[in-house]
Amino acid sequence: MAMSMVEILFWFLTSLSIFSALMVVFSKNPVHSVLWLIMVFFSISGHYILLNAQFLAIVNMIVYAGAIMVLFLFVIMLMNLNTENEQSKSKWLQLAAALSGGSMMLILVAALKGNVAKATAMFTQDSGIGLIKNLGNVLFTDYVVPFEISSVLFLSAMVGAVILGKKEAA
Repeated sequence: MAMSMVEILFWFLTSLSIFSALMVVFSKNPVHSVLWLIMVFFSISGHYILLNAQFLAIVNMIVYAGAIMVLFLFVIMLMNLNTENEQSKSKWLQLAAALSGGSMMLILVAALKGNVAKATAMFTQDSGIGLIKNLGNVLFTDYVVPFEISSVLFLSAMVGAVILGKKEAA
């Protein structure tokens, strides 16, 4: 069975997303990690376009790949992260981090295991998926509480960035 152009593009974007995400984690330089994260956001925007969600793709590129990444770069440069001043992590802490990350991945795989059939059924039922009108209706009816909680989270992140950037009194 021959793969269509959309499937080829999907698998290319998926492999690019996974590779870039791994490079975010394994890059030694924090600035390089941020640049790889920008690549992850662009590949995820490509997935949104494949899902006929052009608005989400544009918002993802403008908000995340643009504004948030500039903020991350600013914070990284402000903190002046030097590897010679960094303390080495103990083996127990590394083991705990690996176990918690693996547990989180196992939970995500278990939670998403049955969603492939649901997503296929969803695409065959409604051709208006990804349109801004439908997104607005769902966002402000079914998901209004998580939407407001995320706005409070962003507000607290901005306050934290201001506190980190504030000079200490001499």
